[in-house]
Amino acid sequence: MTPLTKKRHSTARQGKRRASIKLTLPTLVACSNCHKPTRSHAACSYCHFYKGQKVG
Repeated sequence: MTPLTKKRHSTARQGKRRASIKLTLPTLVACSNCHKPTRSHAACSYCHFYKGQKVG
C-alpha cells in the first residue's frame, strides 16, 4: 500500500508554491565585433569572436 497524505493541499496553495517556478530569459549583450545580441561570457554565434579574439 502506498502512504496517504495527512492533509490535502488546495489548488490555490499548490499554485502559490509553483508561482516561483518559472523560466528566466538569458542575459543578452551586444557583441563587440558585429554588435548582434549574444549571451554574456560566451562566444558570438555569428562572427565567433570572444573578448576581441576569433575563436573556433
